[in-house]
Amino acid sequence: MGPDVPLLNDYKQEFFLKRFPQTVLGGPRFKLGYCAPPYIYVNQIILFLTPWVLGGVGTLLYQLDFMKDYYTAALSGGLMLVTALILQMANLYARQKTVTIERMQIQNTLRDEDEYEFSSCVGSETVKFIIPGKKYIVNTVFHSFLAGIMCGLGTWYLLPNRITLLYSNIGGTVVIFVFGWVTICIGEYSLIINTATETATFQALDTYEITALMRPFYIFIFIAVDLAHRFTVNIPVLEQTNQILHIIFLFLPFLWALGILPPLDALFLWGMEQVLEFGLGGSPMSSNTRLLVMFLISAGTAIASYFIPSTVGVVLFMTGFGFILSLNLSEIGLAFKHTVISHLASNKSKSSGPRIHSVWREFFFYLTVLTVALIEASLLHHFAGFSAFSKASPQAIVSYILIILLIVMWILREIQRVYLFGIVRNPFYPKDVRTVTVFMETQRRLMKVGVVRRILLTLVSPFAMIAFLSLDSSLQSLHSVSICIGFTRTFRMVWQNTENALLEMVIVSIVQMLLYNTDVWWNRSLDTGIRLLLAGVIRDRLLQLISKLHFAAAVLLTSWTEKKQRRKSTATLITLNIVFFPIVLAFIAVSALLSSPMLPLFTLPIFLIGFPRPIRSWPGPVGATACVCSDTMYYQQVVPSLAAALQSALASGSLGLSLPGSHYLCRFQDRLMWILVLERGFTYCCVNIKGLELQETSCHTAEAHRVDEVFEMAFEHQEHAETFSLNHHFGNILTPCTALPVRLYSDARNVLSGIIDSHENLKQLKDDFLKVLVWILVQYCYKKSKMCEKLDKTIKNKEGSFPLTQPKAFDSSVEKLRPIKDEDSFSIDTIADWTDDSDLFDLDPSRTRERKETEPLEAAPRTLLSVPGSVEMESAGGALQETAPEDKLYKAVVLGLPAVDKGKKQELLSLPLVEFSCSYSELLSIPEEWRTAPIPTSKLNEMRQRFPEDWYHFVLSQLDFFHLKEKPSNLLEDITKDKALKELYVHGVLSCCFGLFGLDNTVPAPSHVFRAYTGGIPWCVGLDWLTGKPELFQLVLKAFRYTFKLMVDKASLGPVENFKELINYLEEYESDWYIGLVSDIEWQQAVLQEKPYLFSLGHDPNMGVYTSRVLTLQELLVQVGKLNDEAVRGQWANLSWELLYATNDDEERYSIQAHPVLLRNLTVQAADPPLGYPVYSSATLHVPLL
Repeated sequence: MGPDVPLLNDYKQEFFLKRFPQTVLGGPRFKLGYCAPPYIYVNQIILFLTPWVLGGVGTLLYQLDFMKDYYTAALSGGLMLVTALILQMANLYARQKTVTIERMQIQNTLRDEDEYEFSSCVGSETVKFIIPGKKYIVNTVFHSFLAGIMCGLGTWYLLPNRITLLYSNIGGTVVIFVFGWVTICIGEYSLIINTATETATFQALDTYEITALMRPFYIFIFIAVDLAHRFTVNIPVLEQTNQILHIIFLFLPFLWALGILPPLDALFLWGMEQVLEFGLGGSPMSSNTRLLVMFLISAGTAIASYFIPSTVGVVLFMTGFGFILSLNLSEIGLAFKHTVISHLASNKSKSSGPRIHSVWREFFFYLTVLTVALIEASLLHHFAGFSAFSKASPQAIVSYILIILLIVMWILREIQRVYLFGIVRNPFYPKDVRTVTVFMETQRRLMKVGVVRRILLTLVSPFAMIAFLSLDSSLQSLHSVSICIGFTRTFRMVWQNTENALLEMVIVSIVQMLLYNTDVWWNRSLDTGIRLLLAGVIRDRLLQLISKLHFAAAVLLTSWTEKKQRRKSTATLITLNIVFFPIVLAFIAVSALLSSPMLPLFTLPIFLIGFPRPIRSWPGPVGATACVCSDTMYYQQVVPSLAAALQSALASGSLGLSLPGSHYLCRFQDRLMWILVLERGFTYCCVNIKGLELQETSCHTAEAHRVDEVFEMAFEHQEHAETFSLNHHFGNILTPCTALPVRLYSDARNVLSGIIDSHENLKQLKDDFLKVLVWILVQYCYKKSKMCEKLDKTIKNKEGSFPLTQPKAFDSSVEKLRPIKDEDSFSIDTIADWTDDSDLFDLDPSRTRERKETEPLEAAPRTLLSVPGSVEMESAGGALQETAPEDKLYKAVVLGLPAVDKGKKQELLSLPLVEFSCSYSELLSIPEEWRTAPIPTSKLNEMRQRFPEDWYHFVLSQLDFFHLKEKPSNLLEDITKDKALKELYVHGVLSCCFGLFGLDNTVPAPSHVFRAYTGGIPWCVGLDWLTGKPELFQLVLKAFRYTFKLMVDKASLGPVENFKELINYLEEYESDWYIGLVSDIEWQQAVLQEKPYLFSLGHDPNMGVYTSRVLTLQELLVQVGKLNDEAVRGQWANLSWELLYATNDDEERYSIQAHPVLLRNLTVQAADPPLGYPVYSSATLHVPLL
């Protein structure tokens, strides 16, 4: 697709032009797209201005001194309430009337769903169109009362006398009065008449009609400030705030239309997250429930600290609860619960012992740290916490230690990354990252650095910071709200986010050293806790501003430098950004201040302020949805191992500063894994891992290729590179961090030309198939005997019986020929007198019955035929098998077998009674129906020469029969010499060979081999017999696949030298390999069970070649890079606006096209469904960092 692909197609443009004016005005639909009667527009205008009219009545009465201001507000509110209820009742009546009429009408299915047929000015269709109504009766009443309250308070808010008192300007009063009432009318219309679709959409569905409350909520906020100003003593700050808000009140419609103000659900989640993180010292949570619970507990802790009378008690309380709340209490509780259950069941199972000890060690570690922290804080505060800050005070000495710790930890963190500051390659980072062993050997020094940093971060830094806080003289002042908030936050930040807390304390310490002897606002009005709080907010907003500027610069520059992104409007947009640079910079600064994403419209350099939302960006539970497909299993397999690798990487700092909201991209072969940090605390981190599609589109391929380039530049081709080479992809939103050893499948695909089409290989294939099938059948019978032995032991142990006796010899007298039905067939004697001239259907039933009565059934078994020249399949006892009626005709007309001349007998396979010379041979006996293929005797004798007798004896000699308690010493020798058992296997193996290859002895073609491997065996005479026995068919298919894999291995690794080597091959296939098809359900199970190797055969119809695919489970290096958080949030914000508001779901839209710098296509994929389409999304993963 070219760069000038339309941002919106024609249909969506028309749709957007109808929707946006409706959003601006709060719901009135003046652009319909079809002709409508004038009264539709007039009615909407009247309803839109109704609140102004009702408020104007009260305003007029107040201005004429007929009523007090509060009575005026009550009158206007009452009138609006009555009006709202009347309108809702009208809608209910119209809907009931329409339902009655529609039962008598024929629905016009060809009518456009957006087009209405209006009959009159107040007709039911008109009412339903203008006033859609509410889904719930509760909302009908509640919204009506809310509309009345808003109209009354709005009248009070916009009284001209009141506005004149604020501004002392008649012109300003008129402007505020007029446009203020426009704002209220928009809010009223959206609440009670028709709710407009908001550009700031967080949820895909508005189930509980919360969207209607959004605009009234913001109006009430402005009114609340005015009421506070009215009923409080003159407060200059409050008065100035009220004046400013009256002006901003006029611009609320524009803020709503631009989507800057968040919807209520996003607002409350964002507000709780911000207060929890910056006001209470917590962390953003991985779920909404956890966020609410943690917010309430943390707020309760801050409030409780206000009422503690002792300073030492306050310090102990803040220290203890700060530590406890920084832990993942739910995970600790779950682990403790499992430990208790395992302990109670320890008498039954000893395997849970190490886990129990691990949990207890972790518990005692936390208890020890808490105890030491409480002792340190109480002693330092009690004995040394009264001295003021000076350059020689104890607190200043601790400040120097904190500065040293910050520098050391910063150096230790940067030295573990492949790039220093993301610009220069780290000379200490390993240059050879092609193999895990070499990489781990050279990275051993960096691992030691990581251990040192982990100790400093986990143990040294928190105690140093507690010493700094305990020595602060501000804690001597009790019952101060600022102290309770500031120090409660800081004592928790010490554990919850140690690195940021250390940075904030160092900044405050340096400022305090510079200004400690001056009388400035910083020293005079702020205590240490509030200083740290302000430092934390400034630090966060400044980092966001830098990330947003980097993202904006990337969007702006690449819109011209990347030729595929250069549109006709690019030069104009760049010029406008340069001309209005101060405004663009202000937008970026405001978005950073609000901690909201910066939204590049259609990912063009048109920058807007997105509405604030939680750090997760999406409303749903983490990992609840994904576009599951056949590729999902590969990510399911790798995620546990990747999470374990992240444990050491996050703890050592090789991934940089990992905060909630950080995004990482992992790359290995064709797999892309997206990691989002959700929550961070003391010795733990919660992440979400997503897997992106493997079926690469052109856009996906282009961006994946750029990702490979970025990682190759960082991790490979470094043998001859300079020591301090630059990162040539610095402008990319992806910055390489490190490579992690992860246990996962490598995927190797090869072309089998020269192997599968080799005549020698295919000729050897049939001989090897017989050997492999012999081994498969012997192993099947042997394992089955072991299972039966175990089952018998279990049953007899329950019955209290003695051990099993020796198995008895096979009793041939049990095998009785079942009676032969007249309608099924005739005996060979019946047709012995037939000639070529005989009539096929000239049967003599009386003679047939006479023969059956005179000849005993116990006679030697005979081969029975329906008609001359046909073959009949025999049952286990030598009699005919029952067949379905539809198969009888097929049995009678099997082609290719000639009629028998008079006086001659047909050569056909007869199945003699089996008498084993060794009584234990019955354990290896194959089911007799597996050796009843309709093979002529002459053909069987010819095929018998191909049976690998030496191999058969060798396979039997490898059996051990350990499961038999009592067995003769020469058991294997007796079984090997048993000719009856050998005959069973000869018949069985040759029957399977006949079913698979037919009677021909030709070399199979590659297409035949491929079809046989996939289970679509070409039809032959014996195929129906083989497929009629599903269990045997699966064994034959398994044997053929093993044989094909053996052929590939012999062609690649060389011929098999002896039987022992062949056994080793087959045993390895059985234990370590899954050999089948990628589409098999067993393939997915093998991947999830982590089978060491998987093999599959495929065919490329485009190239006309056969291919093999081998998955090998091993520990390999996965490359990890850090993404620009604001670039991801900005693109996700645009995606949300574009799909939920503009409904631009075109698969070829501009904003989803490949962008090698912004990774636009991959970022869209990684969004939560239904907007994104990751093939895998994990639930919240708890990653311990201890």
